[in-house]
Amino acid sequence: MKDQTLSVHDWHKKQAVHNFNATWDLIEKNERTTADDLLMIHTAHASRFHWGEIGTPVEFARGEWQISRVYALTGMAESAVYHAKHCLEICTDNQIGGFDLAFAYEALARAYYACNNRRKCNYYFEKAKEAADHIEKMEDRDYFLLELDSVNSQD
Repeated sequence: MKDQTLSVHDWHKKQAVHNFNATWDLIEKNERTTADDLLMIHTAHASRFHWGEIGTPVEFARGEWQISRVYALTGMAESAVYHAKHCLEICTDNQIGGFDLAFAYEALARAYYACNNRRKCNYYFEKAKEAADHIEKMEDRDYFLLELDSVNSQD
């Protein structure tokens, strides 16, 4: 009953963070069931919804990235591409660069990999590597490059 004392803004933020983290836990789970996959889809969309109520374009882009990642993992390539394109659009429309722009390109590479479109996958993979050069923090760049390397090892 503590949530009754939260402001609407704080309640949405709590829900957004909780669902984002729950989704991430499912992404990292080694052996997901069909029920896990469905839950992962729902929690990713729930997180993005709540950020949409109170967040900024950075949270919107990260939410779209996460949804795209979930769809790529579950073999729903067309949906992965749709949300990855939206992630990139949010970044470009709002002059969001660095870490988030690099991950927008990574999402497109991963989504096109899921579509078996190696030409577009490779194109966005290269764009992601170029964008990584603009990630200021070395630990963020290293983390990003590890994630990017996993694109071509999804099989």
